Parts: sequence; structure tokens; C-alpha cells
Amino acid sequence: MFNKNTKQTVHSRALYGAAVAFFGISVVTLLVFLISLALEGVFAGPERGLVERLTSLGPDVTFEVLTNAAELLAAVLAIAITVVAIVVELAANRYSHRITTMFVREPVNIFVMSFFVVATIHSIWNSLFVGGDSTQAVIANAGLLISMAMVTISLTLLLPYFAFVLSFLSPDSVIEKIKGAAVRRFDSVGNDDNEPTKNYMLNRVDELQDIARRASETGDRAVAMKSINALCELLTDYQEHIPNLPKNWFLVSPCVARDPDFVSLSDSSISEIEKSGTWLDVKVMRQYLSLVSIGSSSSRDMTNLIAINTNRIGSAAATTRTAVVELCIRCFNSYLRATINKNDQRTCYYIMNQYRQMAEELLRSGQENAVREIALHFQFYGQLGFTLNMPFLLEVAAYDIGRLIEDAARQKSTQVDDLLDLILELDREIKKESDEVSLLGIRRAQIQLAAFFLDRGDESRARRIANDLMVEKPERVKQVREMLMSEERPHYWEITDRGINFSYLDPQLRRHVDTVLDWARSRD
Repeated sequence: MFNKNTKQTVHSRALYGAAVAFFGISVVTLLVFLISLALEGVFAGPERGLVERLTSLGPDVTFEVLTNAAELLAAVLAIAITVVAIVVELAANRYSHRITTMFVREPVNIFVMSFFVVATIHSIWNSLFVGGDSTQAVIANAGLLISMAMVTISLTLLLPYFAFVLSFLSPDSVIEKIKGAAVRRFDSVGNDDNEPTKNYMLNRVDELQDIARRASETGDRAVAMKSINALCELLTDYQEHIPNLPKNWFLVSPCVARDPDFVSLSDSSISEIEKSGTWLDVKVMRQYLSLVSIGSSSSRDMTNLIAINTNRIGSAAATTRTAVVELCIRCFNSYLRATINKNDQRTCYYIMNQYRQMAEELLRSGQENAVREIALHFQFYGQLGFTLNMPFLLEVAAYDIGRLIEDAARQKSTQVDDLLDLILELDREIKKESDEVSLLGIRRAQIQLAAFFLDRGDESRARRIANDLMVEKPERVKQVREMLMSEERPHYWEITDRGINFSYLDPQLRRHVDTVLDWARSRD
């Protein structure tokens, strides 16, 4: 995710870089000017100083310099506006239409453009005072010095300004500005009408999702992932502001109810969202679900990151906002449904990994009922994947439920036996002997779990698993045993986000495998 320090880094780095460039160009310009004067011998004679020389120019020269300066500044301003307009339009078309509004309101842009305009107008008006009496000459000479200074500053600003514009329009800067502006609006929420602020938040969330979607469509992986992270960080910052927000903030007001993500929801769903005060959380999570539907199979990294952030959001809310935990559970289930419908079991594999990690955090937080619910979902989606010709998902479900059972046993949870029932029922959907791989994967997870229980001295639960193995064919049990006893690589031999080798069993647990299998054979 974004580091919180990025609130001040991207934009401040752009300003700092532009300031350094401006200072450097100014110093070089001054040095070149002074060197040229020295070569001309201006500083060698005692007759007239530099200022006196500049103010003693004739009217014709002064008039020509001022008019040329005005023409130069007008031309440079036209070029700057043209270049900037093209770059802004390209960025707006690629990422978000809001870039144009952000750019126009940026103080640096307002200052630079205004300075060019003022310098041009100043040169034009001062040219009117050239010639005539001594008073006009004084005004013209002073105006000439000021105009030349403004022209120098304007031209010196040009390159640093272009660098600033490019940095300002970078995806990192745009995403940070959208997110940062939304977070700052939380401080303005009061007890009065909050419709404008709610509408502002809804629009900012849509913009971040729009950037992620467009970036995904154009193959800009880094930008898509930054937008996904920005949505997560927006909710993270929101959690910190929740205690200070008034009650009317959490109501589903008309602007929320009219939003495209809420307008089709039933009255009961709206009532539930309002009761739990999670309309902003629902808004963000629905953007995640939309991105999963878009990115599944075509952009697995993006989908995996969404799962990671959903895990973080749910884990962070484990002890404070149970409604958000329930929302994250629903989202994980929806992610799995969307990817299963696309026959993308590899993405499901990644999603289930993050889903299990959230369940482990909930277990540590004492949310045992939620953990059992998640395990039931693992069982359901594993079996659903199997029926849809994705048997690998059943094997993944067996592994993940097994890890949850181990965690529950370590923490002496009351859910251990209920979870154990689930893993023993996983193979009930397998009716054909031809589904050898799925059977092997489930039996392997069960034997690994039995060895874990036996190592902890929990013989009764280990025997429950052994009893379930008694109907298994001896040759299949032998195959599973050889797999567990021979695998020496704890990590999978290809690069995956999980990195875990399902067939690996710690050597300390291997010594219990034969005991479990002897118990299973003794029941024949």
C-alpha cells in the first residue's frame, strides 16, 4: 500500500525539483551575464556603473526592447499554454477527466500563467512612456529594468515549469491528489448537511476506480495497482476519522441512494447498510468487485492485490467493526464466484490464500464464528469448483481448512471439532474413482492434519481422521504416504504468490504418518 508519508512526497518532490531547477538556471544565467560584461570591460573602468548604463539607453532602443519583450512573452505564453493543454488532455483521456480541474486549480499553475500575463502587459504599457519629458524617461527606465527582470524570470521559469507539469500529471501524483483531497474532506464533516461531502467522496472513489480500470485496459499494471492501493488507504484513513464523525454521516442520504452502486439495491439492503453505517465501505468494496470482474484471468496481479487489500481491511476491522468484516467475507465470496465463473482457478488459488489469512487474523481476534463461516465457504467453493471441472480448488480448500484447524488447535478454539468435520466431508462430492488427483489432495491434507494432532498429543482427533481413512483403497493411501515422506522442498518449485508446496510435511511430523496409517489399516 501507499506509505502515509506519500501524502507529502510526490507533490512536494515536484515543487522541490522545480525550485532547484529554477535556482540553477537563474544562477547560470546570472553568471553568463556577468562573464559577458567582464569580457566587455564593463567592470574595468570607473566611468559608469551597470545600472547607469541600462538607464541611459535612448528612447528608440528602450521602446524596441520593451515591445520585443512583450512579443516574446506573448509567444512563449502561447507555446506554454499549447504544450500544457495537449499534455493535460492526453493525461485526462488516459486516466481521469478530473485531471483538467485539478490542473486548473493548482496554485503553481495559476501563479506561473499569471506571472507571464502580468509581465507581458507590463512591457506593453511601459512602452507607451518611452520618450518625452524627464518624468516619462524615469518611468520608462524603471519600467525597462522591471520588465527585463520579469522577462528573465519568465524565461527561467519555463523549463522548471514544464518539469513540474509533467510531474504533476504523473499517475502517482494524480492518484495521490485524488485520495489526499478525499481524506482531507473528512475533517470538514460536521453536524449540518453533509450531502456535498458525501457526493464528493462518492465521486473520488469512482475516479480512483476509473483510473484503475483504464490502466488495466491499457496494460498499465503499475498505475492500476496504485489506484487499488489508494482505495484501500482511503478506507484505512477513514477508520481513523470514524470516532469524530457525526451520526448523520453514516445515513444513506439521497445522494448515496442515487449512486449507481446503490440505486439497484433492495430496501432491505439499504436498511442494513444504514444500520451498520458502512455506505462508504460498501462503495469502495463494490469498486473492488467490479475490478475483479474486469481483471480476472487477464490481470491476475491486480486481482491478487485486491484480495490482499480486502484481507487488510477485514483484518484491521476484526475487533472494531464486525459489519466491515462481514462485508469483506461477502466480497471474498463474490471474488471466488466471479473467478470460478470465468474458469480461472489460478486466481481463485490466490484469492483463497488471502481469504485464509484474514480468517487466521479473525481467529486471533476471537471471531470464531466468522472463522467457521469462512471454512464453510471454502468447502462450498471447493466443491463448486470440482463440479465445474476445476478439481484443483477442492485440493486448495482442503489445504486451507487444514491450516485453519491447526491455528484453531494452537489457540485452543472451540471450533476445532466443527472445522475438522468440514475437512472430513470434503470428499463427499467425489463420486468417481477417476477423480484420483482430487482424492489424493484431500487425503494428503487429512493425513498432514492427523500427524499434526498426534504430534501435539491429541490422539482422539488423530484417530477420527484415521477412522475416516479406513474406507480408502490401500494403494491410494500408499501413494499419499510416499508423496509426504519423499518431498523435501517446503516451497513450490515455480514462482507463485503462496510459494507453499502442498505435498511437503515437516520432518518432525513425518514420523507420525505411519502411526496414523496403521490405525487406519487396523480398522479394515
